Amino acid sequence: MTDTITSQPLDFPTDRVATPLREDRLVIRPSFVEGAFDSHAVDCPFVFSVDGRQGMTYVGWDGVGYQTALAWNDGGTWTRGEVVFPRDPADPLREYNAALTSIVRDNDLASPGELRRIDGWYYGTFHAYPGAGYETGPASVGFARSRDLRTWERVGGVLSPTDAGAGAWERGGLYKSWLMEHDGLFYVFYNAKDVDDYGSIVVPPPWIEQTGLAVSRDLEVWERYALNPVLSAGAPGAFDERFASDPCVLRDGDVWVMFYFGLATDGHAREGYATSRDLRAWVKSDEVLLDVGPAGSIDSLHTHKPAVITWNGRLEHYYTAVALQEEPVLVSGYAQQELRGIARATNRA
Repeated sequence: MTDTITSQPLDFPTDRVATPLREDRLVIRPSFVEGAFDSHAVDCPFVFSVDGRQGMTYVGWDGVGYQTALAWNDGGTWTRGEVVFPRDPADPLREYNAALTSIVRDNDLASPGELRRIDGWYYGTFHAYPGAGYETGPASVGFARSRDLRTWERVGGVLSPTDAGAGAWERGGLYKSWLMEHDGLFYVFYNAKDVDDYGSIVVPPPWIEQTGLAVSRDLEVWERYALNPVLSAGAPGAFDERFASDPCVLRDGDVWVMFYFGLATDGHAREGYATSRDLRAWVKSDEVLLDVGPAGSIDSLHTHKPAVITWNGRLEHYYTAVALQEEPVLVSGYAQQELRGIARATNRA
């Protein structure tokens, strides 16, 4: 992959990606039902369309690990998710976790995110942690394919923190990834952390998360970009001083936009964006697209993990909203203090 000189700031107006109208409710929330895939939390929305119907994959956590569900927008209400990408005890990578986070879609920001079939298949990317529990151990990124969005099979290679080409910035594990196809190449953007420090109770966590890029022609052999990370953690005092994470990459004309979230030293996550002309050299905006909400709101703790789509001419920004509950919910002997669910912001009513 050819190295790229750092690009100059782009003349890109923030109002093209701003979604200031935030709903005050979760569109998808955890069930708090013992034994359910989403008993503790839901996370990581990915929104798309198929044949004019709006769909979403999202991740549920049940105290053991992640599994992925599929839901549909039925007249303005999202259906309860059906698990379509479960854990697989026979698969060493998916034994405890199976967090599908994106599927190859139309790249245009102004589009309804129609999923693309390639040789009759939908292709997606997922990450998985090697142990039971909440994000236990250094995770890896894998790939899967499906003909119907309900039955998936592993395909291609794996991006691991132990790969020979992995940088020191990703040795602690790879997180949420975004898979896309452009000009005959597959691109996967992913965030990763520099050290594995599971169980730390320090806020913010003691590691740094940044975003990198790898490309492939066949999903099997992946080449990491020589100048990774393409999106680094910010300067002291910035909203992304600790994390620059969870990319969602779409095209607006001749400009690529990466929606991402930053974590500041105050322990709160907020949404921002960066722009590029070549998918390799990125320039951050100073704007915070979605800040945390006020006390008592659904996103008073974190506003993060973007999924952006244009639906019926309206820009919709889905994200994971997190707030602390006044009374923890006891599920399977675990006191769930956070209320973690999927929320939406738009650019117009």
